[in-house]
Amino acid sequence: MERHGSVEKPIISLRGVSKTFESAGREKQVVNHVDLDVQENEFVVLFGPGQSGKTTLINLIAGLELPTSGEVYVDDKKVTGPGADRGVVYQTTALFPFCTVMGNVEFGPKSRGIDKKTRRERAQYFIDLVGLQGFEKSYPNRLSGGMRQRVGIARAYCNDPKVMLLDEPFGHLDAQTRYMMKEELEKIWQKEKRTVVFVTNNIEEAVYLADRIVLLTNCPTSIKQEYIVDLPRPRSYVDPAFLKLRQEIVDNTDDTL
Repeated sequence: MERHGSVEKPIISLRGVSKTFESAGREKQVVNHVDLDVQENEFVVLFGPGQSGKTTLINLIAGLELPTSGEVYVDDKKVTGPGADRGVVYQTTALFPFCTVMGNVEFGPKSRGIDKKTRRERAQYFIDLVGLQGFEKSYPNRLSGGMRQRVGIARAYCNDPKVMLLDEPFGHLDAQTRYMMKEELEKIWQKEKRTVVFVTNNIEEAVYLADRIVLLTNCPTSIKQEYIVDLPRPRSYVDPAFLKLRQEIVDNTDDTL
């Protein structure tokens, strides 16, 4: 795909990254020597068995965890902690319950001192983009699960990160809402491009969204294989090429331990 070769330096780079946790005097390795490059505006899906270490990889890129060995770079800068250049959306989006939709979405620019008019216009743009116009004054407890995830995505985008990190953001949604949100996220990404690293253990989700799928092994995770998803967008779940790639990846995926 043209986008993959259009940037000489990757915007995300993991070099020999390993991560070991210690609990009750015992060590458990979760990530084992991962080398990975992600190009600007590329949509990369980390796919693998449950509990394989996908979330740990996201947290290492986000700077919420630091590698035991190896290095992580974002935009040519070594990751030493969290930063505004990385927006993170988790399975359970931690919205501020005391803030309206507008208050949640504009929180990042507000905390950086952006003037009210500018941040409100920017927040409104992303609220409209995720299809929540008319809900600006609603509080999170009045929203459905899918709507709350839309707020989380709008909030992350509104902070203008270079990289979006999404860790199974639709995992808690019912099947119909999850299907709808996959389509919505693909439309948002097409309109408001960002580099995206997306974690899932849902194979249809991976093939539908990704430019490239990084298949991970069981824990301690390493990269087993990468797949370029060279299918036209929007994708059809019943396209023979879609089904063929889906089956190929399923057959190559480690059984969950």
